[in-house]
Amino acid sequence: MTAPPTTMETARRGATTASPPATDRPRRQNAAHEAPAAARPTRQDSAHEASAAPRPTPQGTAHEALRTARPGEPQALAADALAVGVDDVPQVLERCRALVRPALEEAVGRLHPWVGEMAAYSFGWCEVGGAPAVASGGKGVRQALAVLGAEAAGAPERAGVAAAVAVELVHTFSLLHDDIMDGDGDRRGRPTAWKAYGTGPAVLAGDALFALAVETLAGEPGGAGAVRTLSVALGDLVRGQADDLLFADRPWTGPERVRPDEYRAMAEHKTGALLGCAAALGAVLGGAGPETVAALDRAGRHLGVAFQIVDDVLGIWGDPRVTGKPVHGDLREGKKTFPVLVALGSPMGGRIAGLLESGDAPETAATLIEEAGGRSAALAEARRHITAVETALADVPSAARAAGELRSLLGYLVRRDV
Repeated sequence: MTAPPTTMETARRGATTASPPATDRPRRQNAAHEAPAAARPTRQDSAHEASAAPRPTPQGTAHEALRTARPGEPQALAADALAVGVDDVPQVLERCRALVRPALEEAVGRLHPWVGEMAAYSFGWCEVGGAPAVASGGKGVRQALAVLGAEAAGAPERAGVAAAVAVELVHTFSLLHDDIMDGDGDRRGRPTAWKAYGTGPAVLAGDALFALAVETLAGEPGGAGAVRTLSVALGDLVRGQADDLLFADRPWTGPERVRPDEYRAMAEHKTGALLGCAAALGAVLGGAGPETVAALDRAGRHLGVAFQIVDDVLGIWGDPRVTGKPVHGDLREGKKTFPVLVALGSPMGGRIAGLLESGDAPETAATLIEEAGGRSAALAEARRHITAVETALADVPSAARAAGELRSLLGYLVRRDV
Protein backbone atom coordinates (compact mmCIF):
# COMPACT_ATOMS: atom_id res chain seq x y z
CA MET A 1 0.00 0.00 0.00
CA THR A 2 1.07 3.55 -0.52
CA ALA A 3 2.90 4.92 2.47
CA PRO A 4 1.25 7.82 4.27
CA PRO A 5 2.46 11.26 3.38
CA THR A 6 5.23 12.22 5.75
CA THR A 7 2.69 13.81 7.87
CA MET A 8 2.58 13.07 11.04
CA GLU A 9 4.52 16.15 9.93
CA THR A 10 2.95 19.32 11.25
CA ALA A 11 1.40 21.64 8.74
CA ARG A 12 1.95 25.21 9.74
CA ARG A 13 -1.40 26.74 9.22
CA GLY A 14 -3.58 28.79 11.53
CA ALA A 15 -6.96 27.98 12.93
CA THR A 16 -10.32 28.86 11.41
CA THR A 17 -13.94 28.68 12.36
CA ALA A 18 -17.18 27.24 11.16
CA SER A 19 -18.72 26.58 7.79
CA PRO A 20 -22.42 27.15 7.05
CA PRO A 21 -24.89 24.30 7.39
CA ALA A 22 -24.89 21.69 4.66
CA THR A 23 -27.78 19.48 5.55
CA ASP A 24 -27.92 17.95 2.10
CA ARG A 25 -24.47 16.43 2.45
CA PRO A 26 -24.12 12.76 3.39
CA ARG A 27 -23.35 12.07 7.02
CA ARG A 28 -19.59 12.07 7.45
CA GLN A 29 -17.46 9.68 9.42
CA ASN A 30 -17.61 10.79 13.01
CA ALA A 31 -14.39 9.50 14.25
CA ALA A 32 -13.21 12.54 15.97
CA HIS A 33 -16.41 14.20 16.69
CA GLU A 34 -18.69 11.90 18.64
CA ALA A 35 -18.51 12.93 22.27
CA PRO A 36 -20.23 12.23 25.53
CA ALA A 37 -21.42 15.11 27.67
CA ALA A 38 -20.72 16.02 31.27
CA ALA A 39 -23.01 16.99 34.12
CA ARG A 40 -22.09 20.24 35.84
CA PRO A 41 -24.39 20.39 38.83
CA THR A 42 -24.05 16.68 39.66
CA ARG A 43 -20.25 16.75 39.31
CA GLN A 44 -20.29 13.83 36.93
CA ASP A 45 -17.63 13.16 34.38
CA SER A 46 -16.13 15.95 32.33
CA ALA A 47 -16.90 17.20 28.88
CA HIS A 48 -17.13 15.79 25.41
CA GLU A 49 -14.93 12.85 24.66
CA ALA A 50 -12.68 11.26 22.17
CA SER A 51 -13.82 10.24 19.11
CA ALA A 52 -13.15 7.72 16.52
CA ALA A 53 -13.59 5.05 19.15
CA PRO A 54 -13.34 1.43 17.99
CA ARG A 55 -16.73 -0.19 18.40
CA PRO A 56 -17.39 -3.76 19.57
CA THR A 57 -17.34 -6.52 16.97
CA PRO A 58 -18.83 -9.97 16.80
CA GLN A 59 -15.60 -11.11 18.50
CA GLY A 60 -16.27 -8.64 21.32
CA THR A 61 -14.15 -5.50 21.07
CA ALA A 62 -12.22 -3.43 18.60
CA HIS A 63 -9.04 -4.78 20.15
CA GLU A 64 -10.18 -8.28 19.25
CA ALA A 65 -11.12 -7.13 15.76
CA LEU A 66 -7.51 -6.15 15.30
CA ARG A 67 -6.24 -9.43 16.76
CA THR A 68 -8.67 -11.82 15.08
CA ALA A 69 -6.89 -13.33 12.13
CA ARG A 70 -8.33 -14.23 8.80
CA PRO A 71 -6.26 -15.42 5.86
CA GLY A 72 -3.78 -12.71 4.99
CA GLU A 73 -4.55 -10.57 8.06
CA PRO A 74 -2.14 -9.64 10.84
CA GLN A 75 -2.38 -12.10 13.72
CA ALA A 76 -0.64 -10.18 16.48
CA LEU A 77 -0.94 -6.43 16.64
CA ALA A 78 1.11 -4.08 18.72
CA ALA A 79 -2.03 -3.34 20.71
CA ASP A 80 -0.73 -5.77 23.32
CA ALA A 81 2.38 -3.68 23.81
CA LEU A 82 0.19 -0.71 24.66
CA ALA A 83 -2.37 -2.60 26.69
CA VAL A 84 -0.32 -3.23 29.82
CA GLY A 85 -2.18 -1.97 32.86
CA VAL A 86 -5.38 -0.95 31.08
CA ASP A 87 -7.44 -2.10 34.07
CA ASP A 88 -6.00 0.85 36.00
CA VAL A 89 -7.05 3.40 33.38
CA PRO A 90 -10.46 4.28 34.90
CA GLN A 91 -8.63 5.46 38.02
CA VAL A 92 -6.23 7.51 35.90
CA LEU A 93 -9.16 9.10 34.08
CA GLU A 94 -10.97 9.86 37.34
CA ARG A 95 -7.86 11.49 38.78
CA CYS A 96 -7.48 13.74 35.75
CA ARG A 97 -11.19 14.63 35.63
CA ALA A 98 -11.20 15.67 39.26
CA LEU A 99 -8.15 17.83 38.63
CA VAL A 100 -9.45 19.54 35.47
CA ARG A 101 -13.18 19.94 36.05
CA PRO A 102 -13.09 22.97 38.39
CA ALA A 103 -10.83 24.87 36.00
CA LEU A 104 -13.07 24.01 33.04
CA GLU A 105 -16.14 25.25 34.87
CA GLU A 106 -14.35 28.44 35.89
CA ALA A 107 -13.34 29.13 32.29
CA VAL A 108 -16.87 28.64 30.92
CA GLY A 109 -18.17 30.86 33.72
CA ARG A 110 -16.22 33.80 32.26
CA LEU A 111 -18.30 33.81 29.07
CA HIS A 112 -21.28 36.06 28.34
CA PRO A 113 -24.20 34.49 30.26
CA TRP A 114 -26.18 33.52 27.15
CA VAL A 115 -23.13 32.16 25.37
CA GLY A 116 -22.08 30.44 28.57
CA GLU A 117 -25.46 28.74 28.77
CA MET A 118 -25.06 27.40 25.24
CA ALA A 119 -21.58 26.17 26.12
CA ALA A 120 -22.86 24.52 29.30
CA TYR A 121 -25.66 22.91 27.27
CA SER A 122 -23.05 21.55 24.84
CA PHE A 123 -21.07 20.07 27.72
CA GLY A 124 -24.28 18.49 29.04
CA TRP A 125 -24.30 20.59 32.18
CA CYS A 126 -27.72 22.23 31.68
CA GLU A 127 -30.89 22.22 29.65
CA VAL A 128 -32.10 25.04 27.39
CA GLY A 129 -32.84 27.92 29.73
CA GLY A 130 -30.15 26.92 32.21
CA ALA A 131 -31.93 24.32 34.34
CA PRO A 132 -29.47 21.70 35.63
CA ALA A 133 -29.14 18.57 33.53
CA VAL A 134 -28.06 15.09 34.48
CA ALA A 135 -25.87 13.83 31.66
CA SER A 136 -24.10 10.54 31.16
CA GLY A 137 -20.68 12.14 31.35
CA GLY A 138 -17.56 11.38 29.39
CA LYS A 139 -14.35 9.63 30.23
CA GLY A 140 -12.07 12.65 29.88
CA VAL A 141 -9.58 11.09 27.49
CA ARG A 142 -8.23 14.29 25.95
CA GLN A 143 -7.78 16.03 29.25
CA ALA A 144 -6.04 12.93 30.63
CA LEU A 145 -3.65 13.00 27.69
CA ALA A 146 -2.84 16.62 28.50
CA VAL A 147 -2.21 15.92 32.19
CA LEU A 148 -0.11 12.84 31.42
CA GLY A 149 1.78 14.80 28.77
CA ALA A 150 2.82 17.30 31.42
CA GLU A 151 3.81 14.52 33.81
CA ALA A 152 5.78 12.83 31.05
CA ALA A 153 7.77 16.05 30.78
CA GLY A 154 8.65 15.72 34.46
CA ALA A 155 6.25 18.46 35.57
CA PRO A 156 3.60 18.17 38.29
CA GLU A 157 0.11 17.16 37.16
CA ARG A 158 -1.27 20.67 37.65
CA ALA A 159 1.00 21.92 34.87
CA GLY A 160 -1.27 20.15 32.38
CA VAL A 161 -4.57 21.59 33.62
CA ALA A 162 -4.64 24.65 31.35
CA ALA A 163 -3.79 22.42 28.38
CA ALA A 164 -6.59 20.03 29.32
CA VAL A 165 -9.10 22.89 29.60
CA ALA A 166 -8.03 24.34 26.25
CA VAL A 167 -8.37 21.00 24.49
CA GLU A 168 -11.84 20.37 25.95
CA LEU A 169 -12.95 23.83 24.84
CA VAL A 170 -11.59 23.32 21.32
CA HIS A 171 -13.14 19.87 21.03
CA THR A 172 -16.57 21.23 21.96
CA PHE A 173 -16.08 24.15 19.56
CA SER A 174 -15.43 21.62 16.79
CA LEU A 175 -18.54 19.63 17.71
CA LEU A 176 -20.77 22.71 17.61
CA HIS A 177 -19.60 23.59 14.12
CA ASP A 178 -19.41 19.99 12.94
CA ASP A 179 -23.07 19.39 13.80
CA ILE A 180 -24.03 22.43 11.75
CA MET A 181 -21.96 21.31 8.75
CA ASP A 182 -23.45 17.82 8.92
CA GLY A 183 -26.98 19.04 9.58
CA ASP A 184 -27.17 16.70 12.58
CA GLY A 185 -30.16 17.31 14.81
CA ASP A 186 -29.21 15.06 17.73
CA ARG A 187 -26.12 14.33 19.77
CA ARG A 188 -26.11 11.91 22.68
CA GLY A 189 -29.88 11.73 22.82
CA ARG A 190 -30.49 15.50 22.92
CA PRO A 191 -31.02 18.17 20.26
CA THR A 192 -27.73 19.60 19.06
CA ALA A 193 -26.98 23.18 20.06
CA TRP A 194 -27.92 24.62 16.68
CA LYS A 195 -31.26 22.82 16.85
CA ALA A 196 -31.87 23.99 20.41
CA TYR A 197 -30.70 27.60 20.05
CA GLY A 198 -30.44 28.29 16.31
CA THR A 199 -27.61 28.17 13.81
CA GLY A 200 -26.26 31.67 14.41
CA PRO A 201 -26.16 31.35 18.20
CA ALA A 202 -24.47 27.94 17.98
CA VAL A 203 -21.77 29.33 15.68
CA LEU A 204 -21.28 32.17 18.14
CA ALA A 205 -20.93 29.74 21.04
CA GLY A 206 -18.36 27.74 19.12
CA ASP A 207 -16.37 30.86 18.31
CA ALA A 208 -16.48 31.87 21.98
CA LEU A 209 -15.10 28.50 23.08
CA PHE A 210 -12.28 28.75 20.55
CA ALA A 211 -11.37 32.24 21.78
CA LEU A 212 -11.56 31.06 25.39
CA ALA A 213 -9.18 28.18 24.65
CA VAL A 214 -6.59 30.58 23.22
CA GLU A 215 -7.03 32.93 26.20
CA THR A 216 -6.58 30.02 28.61
CA LEU A 217 -3.26 29.03 27.09
CA ALA A 218 -1.96 32.54 26.49
CA GLY A 219 -2.09 33.33 30.20
CA GLU A 220 0.18 30.44 31.14
CA PRO A 221 3.98 30.40 31.40
CA GLY A 222 5.07 29.06 28.04
CA GLY A 223 1.71 30.09 26.64
CA ALA A 224 3.08 31.42 23.35
CA GLY A 225 4.43 28.00 22.42
CA ALA A 226 1.23 26.34 23.54
CA VAL A 227 -0.88 28.66 21.38
CA ARG A 228 1.33 27.84 18.39
CA THR A 229 0.87 24.11 19.05
CA LEU A 230 -2.89 24.52 19.29
CA SER A 231 -3.02 26.63 16.13
CA VAL A 232 -1.25 23.95 14.12
CA ALA A 233 -3.67 21.30 15.36
CA LEU A 234 -6.68 23.50 14.57
CA GLY A 235 -5.39 24.20 11.10
CA ASP A 236 -5.04 20.47 10.52
CA LEU A 237 -8.46 19.78 12.00
CA VAL A 238 -10.09 22.23 9.60
CA ARG A 239 -8.13 20.78 6.71
CA GLY A 240 -9.31 17.27 7.59
CA GLN A 241 -12.92 18.39 7.90
CA ALA A 242 -12.73 20.16 4.56
CA ASP A 243 -11.31 17.09 2.85
CA ASP A 244 -13.95 14.87 4.42
CA LEU A 245 -16.74 17.11 3.17
CA LEU A 246 -15.24 17.13 -0.32
CA PHE A 247 -14.78 13.36 -0.35
CA ALA A 248 -18.55 12.93 -0.20
CA ASP A 249 -18.94 14.62 -3.59
CA ARG A 250 -16.14 12.77 -5.39
CA PRO A 251 -16.88 9.77 -7.64
CA TRP A 252 -16.31 6.16 -6.68
CA THR A 253 -14.20 5.45 -9.75
CA GLY A 254 -11.99 7.24 -12.24
CA PRO A 255 -9.12 9.68 -11.82
CA GLU A 256 -11.05 11.83 -9.34
CA ARG A 257 -11.83 9.03 -6.90
CA VAL A 258 -10.52 9.25 -3.33
CA ARG A 259 -7.24 7.39 -2.85
CA PRO A 260 -6.21 5.57 0.35
CA ASP A 261 -3.28 7.94 0.90
CA GLU A 262 -5.67 10.91 0.77
CA TYR A 263 -7.84 9.18 3.32
CA ARG A 264 -4.89 8.61 5.66
CA ALA A 265 -4.04 12.29 5.56
CA MET A 266 -7.68 13.24 6.20
CA ALA A 267 -7.93 10.88 9.18
CA GLU A 268 -4.70 12.16 10.68
CA HIS A 269 -5.86 15.75 10.38
CA LYS A 270 -9.50 15.31 11.40
CA THR A 271 -9.07 12.68 14.10
CA GLY A 272 -5.41 12.55 15.07
CA ALA A 273 -4.48 16.22 15.24
CA LEU A 274 -6.43 17.00 18.40
CA LEU A 275 -5.38 13.77 20.14
CA GLY A 276 -1.75 14.58 19.41
CA CYS A 277 -2.27 18.18 20.43
CA ALA A 278 -3.69 17.17 23.81
CA ALA A 279 -0.58 15.27 24.86
CA ALA A 280 1.78 17.75 23.22
CA LEU A 281 0.15 20.76 24.90
CA GLY A 282 0.59 19.24 28.33
CA ALA A 283 4.25 18.65 27.55
CA VAL A 284 4.72 22.22 26.28
CA LEU A 285 3.29 23.71 29.47
CA GLY A 286 5.29 21.18 31.47
CA GLY A 287 8.49 22.56 30.00
CA ALA A 288 9.37 19.64 27.74
CA GLY A 289 11.87 19.96 24.95
CA PRO A 290 10.81 20.00 21.29
CA GLU A 291 11.71 16.33 20.75
CA THR A 292 9.38 15.17 23.53
CA VAL A 293 6.59 17.46 22.33
CA ALA A 294 6.93 16.17 18.76
CA ALA A 295 6.99 12.53 19.88
CA LEU A 296 3.76 12.91 21.87
CA ASP A 297 2.11 14.69 18.95
CA ARG A 298 3.12 11.85 16.62
CA ALA A 299 1.72 9.24 19.00
CA GLY A 300 -1.67 10.96 19.12
CA ARG A 301 -1.82 11.44 15.38
CA HIS A 302 -1.03 7.80 14.63
CA LEU A 303 -3.58 6.74 17.23
CA GLY A 304 -6.21 8.90 15.52
CA VAL A 305 -5.65 7.19 12.18
CA ALA A 306 -5.86 3.75 13.78
CA PHE A 307 -9.09 4.81 15.51
CA GLN A 308 -10.69 5.91 12.28
CA ILE A 309 -9.69 2.84 10.30
CA VAL A 310 -10.82 0.38 12.97
CA ASP A 311 -14.10 2.30 13.17
CA ASP A 312 -14.42 1.87 9.40
CA VAL A 313 -13.95 -1.89 9.67
CA LEU A 314 -16.58 -2.12 12.38
CA GLY A 315 -18.93 0.13 10.41
CA ILE A 316 -19.13 -2.60 7.77
CA TRP A 317 -18.54 -5.87 9.64
CA GLY A 318 -19.36 -5.00 13.26
CA ASP A 319 -22.14 -6.79 15.12
CA PRO A 320 -25.16 -4.46 15.34
CA ARG A 321 -26.14 -6.07 18.65
CA VAL A 322 -23.12 -4.42 20.23
CA THR A 323 -22.41 -1.49 17.92
CA GLY A 324 -26.01 -0.30 18.07
CA LYS A 325 -25.86 0.47 14.34
CA PRO A 326 -27.53 -1.30 11.41
CA VAL A 327 -25.55 -4.05 9.75
CA HIS A 328 -23.51 -2.67 6.83
CA GLY A 329 -24.61 0.80 7.91
CA ASP A 330 -21.61 2.60 6.42
CA LEU A 331 -22.23 0.95 3.03
CA ARG A 332 -25.89 1.92 3.08
CA GLU A 333 -24.87 5.53 3.80
CA GLY A 334 -22.31 5.52 0.99
CA LYS A 335 -19.34 6.42 3.19
CA LYS A 336 -15.92 6.42 1.57
CA THR A 337 -14.15 4.42 4.24
CA PHE A 338 -10.67 2.92 4.10
CA PRO A 339 -11.66 -0.72 3.34
CA VAL A 340 -13.90 0.50 0.53
CA LEU A 341 -11.23 2.72 -1.01
CA VAL A 342 -8.71 -0.12 -1.00
CA ALA A 343 -11.20 -2.51 -2.58
CA LEU A 344 -12.11 0.00 -5.30
CA GLY A 345 -8.51 -0.16 -6.48
CA SER A 346 -8.73 -3.93 -7.02
CA PRO A 347 -9.90 -5.80 -10.14
CA MET A 348 -13.32 -6.06 -8.46
CA GLY A 349 -13.50 -2.29 -8.10
CA GLY A 350 -15.91 -1.68 -10.96
CA ARG A 351 -18.46 -4.14 -9.67
CA ILE A 352 -18.16 -2.81 -6.11
CA ALA A 353 -18.56 0.77 -7.34
CA GLY A 354 -21.73 -0.17 -9.20
CA LEU A 355 -23.26 -1.65 -6.06
CA LEU A 356 -22.27 1.38 -3.98
CA GLU A 357 -23.64 3.84 -6.52
CA SER A 358 -26.97 2.03 -6.72
CA GLY A 359 -27.25 1.45 -2.99
CA ASP A 360 -28.40 -2.08 -3.74
CA ALA A 361 -27.24 -5.28 -2.03
CA PRO A 362 -24.93 -3.95 0.70
CA GLU A 363 -24.41 -7.55 1.84
CA THR A 364 -22.97 -8.42 -1.56
CA ALA A 365 -20.85 -5.27 -1.54
CA ALA A 366 -19.45 -6.18 1.90
CA THR A 367 -18.53 -9.65 0.70
CA LEU A 368 -16.81 -8.30 -2.41
CA ILE A 369 -14.92 -5.67 -0.41
CA GLU A 370 -13.61 -8.39 1.87
CA GLU A 371 -12.69 -10.66 -1.04
CA ALA A 372 -10.90 -7.74 -2.67
CA GLY A 373 -8.71 -7.36 0.43
CA GLY A 374 -10.33 -4.26 1.90
CA ARG A 375 -10.81 -5.67 5.39
CA SER A 376 -7.35 -7.24 5.72
CA ALA A 377 -5.66 -4.15 4.29
CA ALA A 378 -7.51 -1.91 6.75
CA LEU A 379 -6.51 -4.03 9.74
CA ALA A 380 -2.91 -4.12 8.53
CA GLU A 381 -2.97 -0.33 8.23
CA ALA A 382 -4.37 0.01 11.75
CA ARG A 383 -1.63 -2.30 12.97
CA ARG A 384 1.03 -0.15 11.38
CA HIS A 385 -0.26 2.98 13.09
CA ILE A 386 -0.56 1.27 16.47
CA THR A 387 3.04 0.14 16.14
CA ALA A 388 3.96 3.72 15.27
CA VAL A 389 2.30 4.91 18.49
CA GLU A 390 4.60 2.67 20.53
CA THR A 391 7.62 3.80 18.52
CA ALA A 392 6.77 7.45 19.16
CA LEU A 393 6.31 6.85 22.89
CA ALA A 394 9.71 5.19 23.04
CA ASP A 395 11.13 8.65 22.19
CA VAL A 396 9.52 10.22 25.28
CA PRO A 397 12.06 10.32 28.14
CA SER A 398 9.57 10.25 31.00
CA ALA A 399 9.34 8.98 34.54
CA ALA A 400 8.26 5.35 34.85
CA ARG A 401 4.85 6.16 36.36
CA ALA A 402 3.94 8.78 33.75
CA ALA A 403 5.18 6.60 30.90
CA GLY A 404 3.26 3.58 32.20
CA GLU A 405 0.01 5.51 32.62
CA LEU A 406 0.34 7.08 29.19
CA ARG A 407 0.91 3.70 27.54
CA SER A 408 -1.96 2.20 29.49
CA LEU A 409 -4.30 4.99 28.41
CA LEU A 410 -3.40 4.56 24.75
CA GLY A 411 -3.79 0.80 25.04
CA TYR A 412 -7.19 1.36 26.60
CA LEU A 413 -8.23 3.49 23.66
CA VAL A 414 -7.21 0.76 21.24
CA ARG A 415 -9.14 -1.89 23.14
CA ARG A 416 -12.29 -0.20 24.27
CA ASP A 417 -15.10 2.18 23.44
CA VAL A 418 -14.29 5.81 24.29
